[in-house]
Amino acid sequence: MDTASAPTTPPVPLKVAVILGSNREGRFGPVVADWFLGRAARYDGIETELVDVAAADLPTALSFRPAPEDAARVEAVSARLAAADAFVVVTPEYNHSFPAPLKNLIDWHHAEWQAKPVAFVSYGGRSGGLRAVEQLRQVFAELHTVSVRDTVSFSNAGGLFDDEGNHRDPAEAEGAAKALLDQLVWWGHALRDARNLHPYGA
Repeated sequence: MDTASAPTTPPVPLKVAVILGSNREGRFGPVVADWFLGRAARYDGIETELVDVAAADLPTALSFRPAPEDAARVEAVSARLAAADAFVVVTPEYNHSFPAPLKNLIDWHHAEWQAKPVAFVSYGGRSGGLRAVEQLRQVFAELHTVSVRDTVSFSNAGGLFDDEGNHRDPAEAEGAAKALLDQLVWWGHALRDARNLHPYGA
């Protein structure tokens, strides 16, 4: 009797949408997002895609009947969010909160967020953007999205990176990024399996 096991199919990579949440002139967000994407690229079993609010250029007036050109821009983002299994939001802190363009992107969508995990990479002054993150956790909870506990946070971020976007003392930040990704991947697989078994109904 042949007891050789059948070949196994490699697991489908987890699709992670990394959302860059600021469109402010002179923004530091691309440096932080690129740094995080570099860390994620080393992590087995995930595929990342950057969703930049500045490039998305979504209409600021929410509407059930947007103009055709507005509808096309919303749909382009909707398709990318719907295809994602998990999210990482890269956000600064403005006036103790998160940027309006990020809230706008969130509010244009609903089902795309549901029953998926979201993690946060924040940056700012002394607080490192953590006050923005705590408010985002409440917003995403309302959308039936599971936020992971651990974050990556950069206090006084401008001084932490060199002119090439490299972190000057990366050990602690890289450890935080790995912890974040470990939790995000666990939840991502668990929730994807659950959605495949039984579609989520909010």
